[in-house]
Amino acid sequence: MTKAIALLGEYTPTFPPHVSTDAAINHAQQLLDVDITANWISTEDIDSRLFEHYSGIWVAPGSPYKNRDKTLWAIRYARENKIPCFGTCGGFQHMVIEYARNVLGFKDAQHAEYDPSASSLFISQLACSLAGREMPLGFERGSRVAAIYGGLSAKERYYCNFGVNPDCIDELKQGPLKVSGSDAEGEIRVIEHPDHPFFIGTLFVPQMRSIPERPHPLVTAFLRAAAL
Repeated sequence: MTKAIALLGEYTPTFPPHVSTDAAINHAQQLLDVDITANWISTEDIDSRLFEHYSGIWVAPGSPYKNRDKTLWAIRYARENKIPCFGTCGGFQHMVIEYARNVLGFKDAQHAEYDPSASSLFISQLACSLAGREMPLGFERGSRVAAIYGGLSAKERYYCNFGVNPDCIDELKQGPLKVSGSDAEGEIRVIEHPDHPFFIGTLFVPQMRSIPERPHPLVTAFLRAAAL
């Protein structure tokens, strides 16, 4: 049976992270030799039947999304039902918001891109934009992401202007979600849920460093989980 993953976001053919997402999936498919399709779905078209058709979701870069609430619903459903969920850039940010609201109990947790004056900003504007920059980061020993990379460090490319609010880091660490990757200054760059087949979010865009000869390990691991 053919498996399928949903790419949640507002696909734009001139937006480099979206083009790279398609390419990275193709690279991983060739490596794994799996029969899995990938379809872009606008966030405004997400409905309750989403998981009848898709065995995994990739919440893509390119926020603000047309429908934030439907996006958060999809992330929550995938988290609670142990369906593979991968979030990069804006996807990572929305995974943080969903978790803060529905696990940590911060019902008013907000994203500065939607409401910069909100009282509970878990995602805030970065003091310095990371768009277009490549930076080193380190992974926590024993984390799933370290196992996927086969090491404790990497260099990755970013395409974002928002990240985890430094004032909310302590709150974010209160629950089961793990901070498994940080930059040299200790800023959160990777999150993962240890009690889940695949629930990983990265502020960076790993798809932009994937090449045919070397498919990105995170993309490959996500497709492998969704194909099971």
